[in-house]
Amino acid sequence: MFFKYTALNNKGEESHGSIEAFNIDTAINDLQKKGLIISKIDDAEKKSFKIPSFSMFKSVSNKDVVILSRQMATLFTAQVSALRVFRLLGSQNENLALRQYLLAIVDDLQGGSSISAALAKYPDVFSSFYVNMVKSGEESGKLDEVFNYLADYLDRTYAVTSKAKNALIYPAFVVATFIGVMVLMLTVIIPKIATMITDSGQPVPFYTTLVLLISNIFVHYGIFLGIALVIAGFFVWKYAKTEQGAMALDSMRLNLPYLGGLYRKLYLSRIADNLNTMIVSGIPILRALEITSSVVDNKTFKAILDDSLVQVKEGVPLSTALGQYPEIPNIMVQMMKVGEETGELGSILKSLSNFYEREVINAVDSLVGLIEPVMIVALGLGVGILLAAVLMPIYNIASSA
Repeated sequence: MFFKYTALNNKGEESHGSIEAFNIDTAINDLQKKGLIISKIDDAEKKSFKIPSFSMFKSVSNKDVVILSRQMATLFTAQVSALRVFRLLGSQNENLALRQYLLAIVDDLQGGSSISAALAKYPDVFSSFYVNMVKSGEESGKLDEVFNYLADYLDRTYAVTSKAKNALIYPAFVVATFIGVMVLMLTVIIPKIATMITDSGQPVPFYTTLVLLISNIFVHYGIFLGIALVIAGFFVWKYAKTEQGAMALDSMRLNLPYLGGLYRKLYLSRIADNLNTMIVSGIPILRALEITSSVVDNKTFKAILDDSLVQVKEGVPLSTALGQYPEIPNIMVQMMKVGEETGELGSILKSLSNFYEREVINAVDSLVGLIEPVMIVALGLGVGILLAAVLMPIYNIASSA
């Protein structure tokens, strides 16, 4: 039987091909012996067979992976074999999905697979960064140190990212409340008052006429406005899925007032932390740049890292390559240049990572402290202006009666 496959080689490069084997299990074993990491394999005469996923179970959170990494570091330090480590953690893990992943990895290890190759089958749980770090630990014989590095890195990343995200929840709630209050007033309260104003025969001020017009639009055409917003949101979502759309939205995110600076520091912290962790673990700078590009989660910075990777391959220093882009601060470029000249690039990147991590935390704290009074004042002004626009004519009517 012939099988078509998609796989990754030991350099992380994707390849496609076909293989003849007695059955699909034999085909998978033969490919794994060649050092390939299989992501998909098809029987030419039957439907596609994918490496099983466990999406029907509870998802695996970042916290689960951090705890798992700590446990593996402890067990590897105690000289426990890899097969026993994964069997032990798989049998006792409380997360059903992670338990299934770990038991599947045990099967792969029993079949002769390396740890990194087994982990690479589940990119939703173990990122390319995570897999390459484990691979470096296998090659250097320092798996215990690598898993500790990974746990520390994931802890830092989760703390900074979650703090930034949580800072945006309160403003979003206040804005949603503001919009809800305004819509409620325009569709329920204002129409009732409008009848009294128009029936009085008194001249209506311009600003009141404008408010009544907006209220009338919401009352009679609100359903159409809602449908239009849903359609517009759908098209924005579809556009964001395209390469061009993702690039435009990521660029816009970096140029937002105040928030743009917050996002920029977040991505710079992530880049420095990724590069530091991998360089310290012995991963070559080219591979470190390639992996960092894939996990930075912003198209603008991804393009910068991809272009820098090409230049570094041609012999250009990393600091020089990054220094061509205005998105990379000059202080970061100069510090990296010092690190390259002194051979201490890893420690310099660690300092940069710590610096931008503190900058993100400080920016988030300032944002949270500033945004609460600003939103409350904005909500009060909006409701006050709306009420004044309709109450002033009523006051005039009452005064002239």
